[in-house]
Amino acid sequence: MPSCLFRITSKITSLAKSGCIEHARKLFDELLTKDTIAWNSMLSGYSQLGLHREALLLFYQMRSSSAKPDHFTLTATLSACASSCSLGIGAKVHAFSIVSGYNSSVPVNNSLIHMYGKCLNPFSARKVFDEMDGSNDVSWCSLLFAYTNCGQFDLASEVFEMITRKVGISWNTMISGFGRNGEVLLCFDLYSRMRKSSYEPDQWTYSALINACTESLELFHGLMMHAVVIKSGWISAVETSNSLTSFYAKLGSINDAMKVFEFAEMLSLVSWNAIIDVYMKAGDIHKAYITFQHVPEKNVVSWTSMITGYVRNGYGDEALGFFIGMMRYGLIPDEYSFGAVLHACSSLAVHGHGRMIHGCIIHYGFHAYAYVGNGLVNMYAKCGDLDGSLSAFHDIYEKDLVSFNAMLFGFGLHGKASQAVQLYEDMLAAGKNPDEVTFIGLLVACSHSGLIEKGGALFASMESVHGLSYDVDHIASMIDMLGRSGYLAEAKELVSTFSKAGKYKARFCEVLLGACSAWGEVGMGTYWGEALKVLKPHKEISYVLQSNLYCASGQWKEAEMIRKAMIDEGLKKIPGFSWIEVMNKVAVFAAGDHSHTYMEELCKILYLLQLEMRHT
Repeated sequence: MPSCLFRITSKITSLAKSGCIEHARKLFDELLTKDTIAWNSMLSGYSQLGLHREALLLFYQMRSSSAKPDHFTLTATLSACASSCSLGIGAKVHAFSIVSGYNSSVPVNNSLIHMYGKCLNPFSARKVFDEMDGSNDVSWCSLLFAYTNCGQFDLASEVFEMITRKVGISWNTMISGFGRNGEVLLCFDLYSRMRKSSYEPDQWTYSALINACTESLELFHGLMMHAVVIKSGWISAVETSNSLTSFYAKLGSINDAMKVFEFAEMLSLVSWNAIIDVYMKAGDIHKAYITFQHVPEKNVVSWTSMITGYVRNGYGDEALGFFIGMMRYGLIPDEYSFGAVLHACSSLAVHGHGRMIHGCIIHYGFHAYAYVGNGLVNMYAKCGDLDGSLSAFHDIYEKDLVSFNAMLFGFGLHGKASQAVQLYEDMLAAGKNPDEVTFIGLLVACSHSGLIEKGGALFASMESVHGLSYDVDHIASMIDMLGRSGYLAEAKELVSTFSKAGKYKARFCEVLLGACSAWGEVGMGTYWGEALKVLKPHKEISYVLQSNLYCASGQWKEAEMIRKAMIDEGLKKIPGFSWIEVMNKVAVFAAGDHSHTYMEELCKILYLLQLEMRHT
């Protein structure tokens, strides 16, 4: 029996390593007696393949069995917690490790430090480190990562200087951390110190340096690093090649990105995914699709790149189609896949599809993730389902600032200013500091509800209380708020105050002209309309708003003259669109377009509705 168990366990390990995880699980389930090694083989298989949810579920099942978890079990489980940022579960595993007597195990403690670092809890990471009886290079590097991952570079630098024997990973961790923050000069300083030490830079070092140039959009430094990489002989390394491709792609140098891609000696999946992203950012959907077709083994990132790219380029329907294709391909979506497809649902305002995606999210256990939950809040708000937005908001386990901002915009979109203000106060009570986006949501909500006094107080508190600078959107929202309520003189004064240097004046004029049109203020509206023509001579907005103003005041001749002037300038009004979703199908209507398939039946229904309205 022991030899049989050993043989099957070895087979499970082999299948898991080759990616045949379902076959491995089938063999595992067929085992009548499972020892700790068998559980660990299956657990490690899930963790290494990125199936973190399955790994954590398996750990709970193991706890209910007769097998006793050991330090291998704990390190694999903590790795799954780290990768899925499951801080709550990780803390429970930490407690279990103490109760089980593994708190003296160096590998377990290293895994704990890494888990807390990934979950943005450097305080707990440091506590574990300080309580260790003995540390090794991995311990120090894990603590370094914990600080750099949270952006606490002062503490990271202190720890780095304390390391007596700096290994290559410690240098790379620091460079990578500063690089993610766009601190190019600090990265180069560390690189220079590393060259003077006994450690030679490797592909990970150069990849981190190039990524730093990418984050800071430093073209000159990126070109310099490209030359250094060629000279050092690391140009053929997959990591550096991928980083260079991404660098040129982000800076819009599509031809250079393609050259790096074409001359790469080895093409990894990351390389293929990077080039898909290159084409999508350039708006070349066809080439992105052709590249996608050539990818030998597509993963979740490949499909997510296509979904994100189609959404970015305005093809929401196609993005939904790719999400369905990914599911049929047999891949399990991750939080980024769900975030991308929810963005597609938001842009299309398709409630039915959004609810189906929500069902998938709950099925795979992602509804409590902040990134996914924020997408759900936004999607339901855009689809007019405020209750759905609130429900998704309350499901988020650890709400971040984006969660609150998304819900604020949901309230604002539906004219629920009092609820928006209450949520803002709850956010402050929860210790979340607002940012510029928070106040845009609040001001929009107050504007749509006519809460002038409250909106003005919030606007003033931005600088005086929170030390935030006004942006064009904040000022435009205040002008809109005053204009909607008929305070045109005050709105005009605000325009004069914030556009002295001419910056953003066109945007402010546009908002104020719209308010003049709504209130039939012909004199002031004409003045701002003429000003807007000077500021935006090739835009139709000033002509359209002025024409609407004259129509509202019954000056049909003047309105016709404005329309004629617009035509003479070769400008066209962008037609308005509306859409309705029936049985998961979206019907789109454009103003002036009478070619719709059911136009005759629709006109009859509208006529009957008009009769009903007149008699009620």
